[in-house]
Amino acid sequence: MRDKFQLSRNSQTLFITAVAKARLPVFRSDAIKLVTCHALDEARRSGDFLIFAYVIMPDHLHLLTNCPNTAADVLRYVKGLIGRRVINYLKESGYASSLAKLRHAQWKRKHTHSLWQQEKNVLSIFSEAMFMQKVNYIHLNPVRADMCDKATDYRWSSARFWQRCQMDDEPLKVDFGRIAWRRA
Repeated sequence: MRDKFQLSRNSQTLFITAVAKARLPVFRSDAIKLVTCHALDEARRSGDFLIFAYVIMPDHLHLLTNCPNTAADVLRYVKGLIGRRVINYLKESGYASSLAKLRHAQWKRKHTHSLWQQEKNVLSIFSEAMFMQKVNYIHLNPVRADMCDKATDYRWSSARFWQRCQMDDEPLKVDFGRIAWRRA
């Protein structure tokens, strides 16, 4: 097992919000959410970062990660891998109308579709108090959107890990156990 992660000025976490292009409800179906979870896991392994909390909403997602290199690196892995996997899924499944909404003029790398809005919505977190505020914000997102009554009822979030009631078939495991908390 790797070392524990301790939040500090020198090892912050990132609160990432990634919003779908034009706020399209790209993540509405469970199949797309599962593709997204698998892509997040792949991004975590490829980028060598930890995921502490997440939620996938119909038109955006929130993550709390560590930042082993730069925020831009973590964002590139997250947005790049999810974007590729979701667009490939839409192509393979014949979702032409969805793809048409994500189409844009060809870019320099010959990309013709974009899943994400262009802004970089990343906040560095240096304190455990702010970290916990963001964990709660993430987990209560589906409750505030009237998608469920309790945060642990929503399948596409890490709330069950944090409440210690995870299911055997969680779509994405988080690195909750890797956090080294300061003693009060």
